[in-house]
Amino acid sequence: MLILGIDPGTAATGYGLVKSMRGSLSLVDCGCIQTAGTLTLADRLQILHQQLTGILRCYRPDQFAVEEVFFNKNIRTAMAVSHARGVVLLAAADAGLAIYEYTPLQVKQAVVGYGRATKQQVQFMVKSILRLSILPGPDDVADALAVAICHAHMRAKVGEVK
Repeated sequence: MLILGIDPGTAATGYGLVKSMRGSLSLVDCGCIQTAGTLTLADRLQILHQQLTGILRCYRPDQFAVEEVFFNKNIRTAMAVSHARGVVLLAAADAGLAIYEYTPLQVKQAVVGYGRATKQQVQFMVKSILRLSILPGPDDVADALAVAICHAHMRAKVGEVK
């Protein structure tokens, strides 16, 4: 099973493709879709949609997992992430994929075993689980890979065939 994990954002949207086979996880590809802050919100969202649609067409993942918006004290940031998340959900729906959503707490719990884990702990565990030679980065990419790993673990818990 090929899982695409997404960490949405308007400035940077991380993506991570993880292959799950017989209980083993491996990295297929990962990266970051970045948009310039000088562009309008509409232009940034259009770039995100075009780039993500290209990734979906190229890899044709079996499963699609996305991180839910974490509302902190900065409502402006939360709104921008919500716009990007809407575009991400649209791209997945257009590709005919079921969408699985996970909170940051669920992702950290599944990857690190502790829902209040630090970004460094998440990166270290992603590196370990996927048997990578270096820590994944930037944070958006590591988080997207963590979302994909979380989804693989959650699917295994409910007994889905890998």
